[in-house]
Amino acid sequence: MGTSYPDQTNTTGIWKLSEIYKNKVTQGTWRGSTSGGPIGLFGGGSVPSDSNVIQSVNQTTTGNAVDFGDLTAASSETTAGANGIRALWAGVGTAIDTVLFSTQGNASNFATLGIDPKQYGQCGNSTRSLFHGNGAPAFANTVEFIEFATLGQKSDFGDLTTGRDRDGAASSPTRGVWGGGETPGGNTNVIDFVEFSTTGNAVDFGDLTEARRYPSGTSSNTKALLAAGYTNQITDDIDSIQIASTGNATDYGDLSQTRFASGTLSNNVRGIFGGGVSPSRVNTMDFGTFESAGTLADFGDLVEVSFAPTGCSPLAGGVDQSFPREPELHSPTGKVVPQGGGRGDIGLFAGGDPGNDDTIQFVTISTTGNAVDFGNLTVGRFETDAVSNGTRAVWGGGKFSSTITDTIDYVEFRSKGNAADFGNLTAARHKFGACSTSTRGVWGGGQTPTTVNTIDYVTIASVGNASDFGDLAAVNVGVCSTQSTTRGVFFGGNDSSRINVIQYITIANTGNTTDFGDLLATNQNQAACSSSVRGVAGGGYTGSGSNVIQYITIASTGDATDFGDLTVARDSLGGTSNSTRGIFGGGGEANQIDFITIASTGNATDYGDLVNAVNTPKATSNGHGGLS
Repeated sequence: MGTSYPDQTNTTGIWKLSEIYKNKVTQGTWRGSTSGGPIGLFGGGSVPSDSNVIQSVNQTTTGNAVDFGDLTAASSETTAGANGIRALWAGVGTAIDTVLFSTQGNASNFATLGIDPKQYGQCGNSTRSLFHGNGAPAFANTVEFIEFATLGQKSDFGDLTTGRDRDGAASSPTRGVWGGGETPGGNTNVIDFVEFSTTGNAVDFGDLTEARRYPSGTSSNTKALLAAGYTNQITDDIDSIQIASTGNATDYGDLSQTRFASGTLSNNVRGIFGGGVSPSRVNTMDFGTFESAGTLADFGDLVEVSFAPTGCSPLAGGVDQSFPREPELHSPTGKVVPQGGGRGDIGLFAGGDPGNDDTIQFVTISTTGNAVDFGNLTVGRFETDAVSNGTRAVWGGGKFSSTITDTIDYVEFRSKGNAADFGNLTAARHKFGACSTSTRGVWGGGQTPTTVNTIDYVTIASVGNASDFGDLAAVNVGVCSTQSTTRGVFFGGNDSSRINVIQYITIANTGNTTDFGDLLATNQNQAACSSSVRGVAGGGYTGSGSNVIQYITIASTGDATDFGDLTVARDSLGGTSNSTRGIFGGGGEANQIDFITIASTGNATDYGDLVNAVNTPKATSNGHGGLS
């Protein structure tokens, strides 16, 4: 999962045939290195109360599901969507939740639909995902769609041939089909289809072998299976159609037990059905291959006994089985984003004041220009701070209006989108410093509203609550920090009055800080950046806004040395780096971004502007000095 390709934009360059081949599925085995691979996810369901659990299985083997993370809210009868990168669950309210297949963790919001879809199975391809239904007794015929490249947007696609609900859905890379469901007059056997490349109303395809609601759909890139459901009783029958043609369905075989409202997965070779009602809820998973027929075999068990868990697969029949170099595979700007701790070039700023800003904005550090919108935090706030590895950026704590929070959010650098819940700090606090390596993120100091000397840490690759690390040498608010691959360094702050103290920790250990040296002057609310050798702190408040930039050699100890000046004196700014170039953004309710070359000294140069002019837009990157 850690391979990166040579840096190029997603619109130019030549691919080796061997690299293209590695992104194909052969007999159910995933050979790609940048997508979700063979993993399949089930989300939500009724157990009997609604569940928020996301669970994963390896589709190429057999075995029980394991925990992956959580939806943003508990929900049952959601509708699935996916491309090769991300899973979608529509119907968490009217919202769509998303996770990346490649990274375990909790879901974040992706878009908001106008409908509350009720279909069983994925209907979409690598570009679009289609959603139908609105819940009985509405029996709507509306179909809406999203495009993965335009996050947060939904559009009307057209209408089914008749209003219905709780039908089965499946797809090839070019065509989507819906079969069965419930209408005002009762169950139906109608199958409709659409072509993904257009928009418009569905066309009649043929009929199922029997009228039923709750059939669960899954597919290879040529064949769809619509399994079980409810006629006037629960059925175990499975129907089959060839998606590229039209005509009535034929009998395929049976589930291992009679049930309905199962979630489905596919890796283009085999279909997997999980959970359902028989007539009580079950956690059974069955599987069968698309090219054979008959009674399905046991796959394993879900984590929960569940009605209507919803399955998402990066290898379903509608998803193209070779993945081009699309922006979501790399960075929002087309630059390759290293996986698992390498050094990249994306800087992210998030939050700020005034306005309890929830904006996450990004820049490509090695270039110049204005920041661009990336997504949103789970809650707008300021005076948070961020840690990161080469894959994931994590913001902890902060303040919104008069409320101090312990919330920890995260995003994946490789894919634009909104933040998801990570866990909680050991206590709600704000105005602290943060530093990190490829493994661990650390927050130190802050206010609860009492000023504290607490240091917390998390393991960035997992999700969960922070743990106690140790203490700063003194209670401290307005401290800033940066890092090498071994040390975290905390600059200045306020301990009843401004201080000039520099202190450090060894990030891989736990324990209290050690004295490093002194700043040029007493200072708080600075921002810092680093290479693996040098730490640089800029701006801050020394009685008024400061333009001073100063530096240290992180592996040694000693006092700071003058580096140069920012273009504008200001405090409460954000800073990060790609290990070669450092950037400082915002502060003093300005939108100014400055840059420096860390290995040299001299005054900062104008880089561009943030999306919003804010104080405390806290920054991190996938290329800072703490990354191996």
